[in-house]
Amino acid sequence: MSIVHTFPRLLPLAAALLWLAACTVNPVTGRNQLMLISESEELDIGRQNYAPLQQSEGGVYRLDPGLSDYVSEVGQRVAAVSDRPLDYEFVVLNNSVPNAWALPGGKIGINRGLLYELDSEAELAAVLGHEVVHAAARHGAAAMSRSALLEGAVVLGAVAAQDHEYEDYIVSAARLGAVLVGLRYGRDAERESDEYGIRYMLRAGYDPQAAVSLQEAFLRLSEGREPGWLAGLFASHPPSSQRVEDNQALVIELQPETEGLDLETGQARYRQAMAGLTATRPAYEFFDEAEAAFASRESSEALGHIEEAIGMLPREARFHGLKADVLRYEGRYREAVRSYDRALGLDDGYYEYYLGRGLSMLQLNRRGDAQRDFSRSTALLPTALAANELGKLALAAGERSTAKRHFSDAAGAGGRLGEEAYDSFVRLDLMDNPASYLQAEAFADKERRIYVRVSNHSPVTVVQAAVTVEAVLGRRTAQRDLIVPELPPETYRDMDSGLVFPEGSVMDDDMMAAWVNSATP
Repeated sequence: MSIVHTFPRLLPLAAALLWLAACTVNPVTGRNQLMLISESEELDIGRQNYAPLQQSEGGVYRLDPGLSDYVSEVGQRVAAVSDRPLDYEFVVLNNSVPNAWALPGGKIGINRGLLYELDSEAELAAVLGHEVVHAAARHGAAAMSRSALLEGAVVLGAVAAQDHEYEDYIVSAARLGAVLVGLRYGRDAERESDEYGIRYMLRAGYDPQAAVSLQEAFLRLSEGREPGWLAGLFASHPPSSQRVEDNQALVIELQPETEGLDLETGQARYRQAMAGLTATRPAYEFFDEAEAAFASRESSEALGHIEEAIGMLPREARFHGLKADVLRYEGRYREAVRSYDRALGLDDGYYEYYLGRGLSMLQLNRRGDAQRDFSRSTALLPTALAANELGKLALAAGERSTAKRHFSDAAGAGGRLGEEAYDSFVRLDLMDNPASYLQAEAFADKERRIYVRVSNHSPVTVVQAAVTVEAVLGRRTAQRDLIVPELPPETYRDMDSGLVFPEGSVMDDDMMAAWVNSATP
């Protein structure tokens, strides 16, 4: 099921008292800030969500480990001068959307698509420094706290919009991470990250003017509405002319501190590190076109683009994985399995390949192989799709408790698939725990006849239910077993028990009872 944090509704006075009780010092600015989440909880959220969030954001970029090492080195250089020591980590993700994000606790990601748009190591340091400040200043935890206070209850379970096939079906930990990445920081948080990110750059030996030129470039791109940009970095870090002006003013203010320093821009070094990725950019452009065509269900066009991409860069697993997805959509399941095999041979650590191959295996009636693939996929990133299929397979094998667990997991995703999984879970649980869904109440009419009202509060039709009614009739206790016929969801049926209170006997609610013994959906 999804991770849920709930907070009670707060009246104005209670909110004021909570503010005083939960006010902490921002580790970066030294100013007070609202914080309803402890530091240990904050660190746990980052650790638990980092790996699954990488899966949901396209997976780790693996073709050029040297580039990933380089980005991490730059990030660690900036993090080393931050105001809050954390276990900072940096990862490059295989995602074309220009974006960067920070989870609580210093877990930071930057997309391949954003690296294309930078021009120097100093600009990279500006991006990573900005994210380091978000983590160091506890901006993510503060945003969660602020949402909890304003809304009364915050359910961290929605999935950030992404461009992969299973985006609506992510469950469990990665859902929380996606919400955190999608949170819009307040103006103060963005201003703090700009200001202290520039200060961190300077401390690390980078030319802070690169932060200004970077914001200017971002502003131009956002005003031009370049495809994909507004859905990426600018969704949570919107640029503005005011930010450019503020950053430039700060750089001018810091000029006395920069005099005599040999500050780095690192343009040549950045371009050298980026050489491999830059050379392969045309292949990824074909990949992006293939994804767009497939999203529009133009499968032939998608296959044409992806074959171009594979021809240019055959070692990229994402290309083979997308080809397999298109083949599966066209019903070419054996070919799809072969393409998934190629993708997994190049990268066996990405959930989508196992999930897609499992779905193909089902169509080929290779149920054991499908079950193994769904389990592997779930270990990397829990999805409602895999959990629902695992539930069906377990049910077919007679493993009811296992099936219920999988259906319960899938139901946490919501939407059509979540509703389907919940329906499957209820059908099983209804038979195991009928009293959780059916209510039986005994009552008597004016003629002293005893009836039982049986109500169905489940979302499924109950074909038959067994109910027992018991009553104290004068000096004896009588009991009857009844069979309740078909009962649709959210309806009730009154059943004559055949029992009657004798004349002159006591007749009240304490003298009769009814309960559900079994139910068949």
